Amino acid sequence: MGIKHNRRLWGKVLLLLVVLLIVGVTVSGCYSRTPTLGWSGAVVADDTLFIASVEGKLFALNTSDGGPRWPDVSLGTSAVAVYGSPAVEGDLVYVGGYNGKVYTISSSLGAKKPWVYPIDENLEPIVSGVVAAYGKVYFGCSDGKVYALNAAELYKEWEFPTGDKIWSTPVVDGETIYIGSFDKKLYALNAMDGSKKWEFETGGAIAATPLVYNNTVYIGSFDRYLYAADANSGSLRWRSEVEAGKWYWAKPVAYNNVIYAPNLDHKVYILDANTGREVAGAVDLKSPISSSPVVVDGKVIIASQEGKIYSLDASNNQVSSLANLGDGEKIYAPLCAGDGVVYIHTQTSKQDTLYALNAQTGVTLWSLSLTGE
Repeated sequence: MGIKHNRRLWGKVLLLLVVLLIVGVTVSGCYSRTPTLGWSGAVVADDTLFIASVEGKLFALNTSDGGPRWPDVSLGTSAVAVYGSPAVEGDLVYVGGYNGKVYTISSSLGAKKPWVYPIDENLEPIVSGVVAAYGKVYFGCSDGKVYALNAAELYKEWEFPTGDKIWSTPVVDGETIYIGSFDKKLYALNAMDGSKKWEFETGGAIAATPLVYNNTVYIGSFDRYLYAADANSGSLRWRSEVEAGKWYWAKPVAYNNVIYAPNLDHKVYILDANTGREVAGAVDLKSPISSSPVVVDGKVIIASQEGKIYSLDASNNQVSSLANLGDGEKIYAPLCAGDGVVYIHTQTSKQDTLYALNAQTGVTLWSLSLTGE
């Protein structure tokens, strides 16, 4: 019993170290002035791509060639790490910072508005991405709360407390917000007033972003299982029969009633959306997968941490290499796609780069360094 207990204890310690490495949340980063480096995903709105650099600058780029719509905007007086993707609502772009502030910038003028939230203090670190809907901006925070801000003036409309920190990005479907927490629960909240509709408990902490598909919410947990819950009631529809080798970090995607769920154990699990049973054997990419994939024209585009891009044909579940972005290029940020192009944010020890790839051929259409001179 002592040996088994020690193995379990060391396993938990090793898994914790993996998370600290992935998220960049070190003791020095949390409790001193040592800067952390985030990995923002991108969002496309009206032929403009918005993305934050590791230096805490917001870029607005033409999707056609990567040219600037306006000069990049620094979010703070010092570098602000951004782990989630920005959100766009009307003329405003919203970004959540690891420094515990939400920023809003005019998308047409590229000028920072005179307000942030909160104004005179900081929340706990924001790892969650922000989502804009119904005139509100929603995000989760490391203080364990879900926040809804007024989108026009950025004051708090409501908050909802969970039992532990939140790194999951909220998903809005209809008038319901779905979000996971480190308290092992998936929550469904009323998007208007934050009241709880239901909660669903898994066997481990949740950092992944939920997927809502066919009136079902799919969520991966640190207990190494993928769950499907009824979107209306929160009742369990299934827990995956297969146990993954490590944690679910990335958001899964769905296509033709099949769920494609990447895992930190290097594999993509291919599950029937109705039953949770494996439709095909898991695809092993030989590198952890923390970046959320995208579906483009029947192909699931997946990025491994080591900088390789793969295309999984949903018609036969066969995978092929699409691109290799080079030695030292690491991919943690979620992928973004639009009009047959996949946008990939990579990092090396010296710079971060945004790539635009043709989703069918893997050809680099353009690339742009987001690192200042």
